Amino acid sequence: MSFLKSLFGKTPAQTVTVQPSGLELTVEPGETILEQALIKNIPYPHECTVGTCGSCRTKLLSGKVDAITPFGYTLSKEELEAGYILACQSLPKSELTIEIDLQEEGDGLVATPARIASTTKLTHDIMKVEWETDLPMGYRAGQYVNIRWNAEQIHRSYSFAKAPEKSGQTLLATFIRHVPGGAFTDLLFSGEAKSLDYELDGPHGQFWLRPGKGPILCIAGGSGLAPIISLLSDAASKRARRDTVLLFGARAKRDLYGEAEISAIKNAWTAGFDFWPVLSETPEDNLRAGLVTEHIGPALERLGPDTQAYLCGPPPMIDAAMEELVRQGIPLDAIFYDKFTDASMAQ
Repeated sequence: MSFLKSLFGKTPAQTVTVQPSGLELTVEPGETILEQALIKNIPYPHECTVGTCGSCRTKLLSGKVDAITPFGYTLSKEELEAGYILACQSLPKSELTIEIDLQEEGDGLVATPARIASTTKLTHDIMKVEWETDLPMGYRAGQYVNIRWNAEQIHRSYSFAKAPEKSGQTLLATFIRHVPGGAFTDLLFSGEAKSLDYELDGPHGQFWLRPGKGPILCIAGGSGLAPIISLLSDAASKRARRDTVLLFGARAKRDLYGEAEISAIKNAWTAGFDFWPVLSETPEDNLRAGLVTEHIGPALERLGPDTQAYLCGPPPMIDAAMEELVRQGIPLDAIFYDKFTDASMAQ
């Protein structure tokens, strides 16, 4: 029994109803919603389990919860006002009704030995890494894979950086940003990572293109371009006819990359497609300047109503982008994001 549970004595368990599936969970005192879901082997969206990544963001429809750590560290003001909670930090204080789409990973989850097939430096701090796996892995464009090395218990998560193949594939691509002092990225950028033994498991995550006929606004920063390229490449191959603007925020021109992939997407796109790089620190002629969020308004003017927004990158960028999107009239249920955290954010 956990320390938290020992504090709650004979407090009754609470019933948590998960919509739209109708699934019911019995959550014991001192136990979080996510803990009980995982005990029952329910594919509840999650990653860090400590309230930093936002993957288990859930809408509270009725009832009350206590937060182990304040939700406001991770969720935006707009999300909190709309009734969102983090399942990994939520202790039910009454019967609850919550809303979240459970993951559709199921039988598609694969764990396989792997090797680094190639590395290509894209910028001074972002590397393209191709992984050769023993077993084919399928995924939805926008999802990610977990990587373990030399039988370590810890893992790192990286988004797939190209469109999936119908029957799965044994050559996977990721874009990885160097985090100074990072347990894995220091090895990667020093060249030591190629000799390690790896296990990859996936796919994971709920970041993918939702159905719709309206326009698409994508906003990426840093290695957050990887799932966006995957998502848009896949949509282009399926002949998606949706006007699109891709905003890519970088500090300086040296931080821009992915031109070939984005050009291929644009050439295959069957509707309007604009790519707007934005430089925040070192302006360049013919490139937009400032924070990437300052260009959301013009992008929405270009796209019009019924826009869906897809955000990938560091948490401050995503939080600021969400605030601006809501201010511009985009509803929260039309905003989808993947916050790129590193191990330091889970301390």
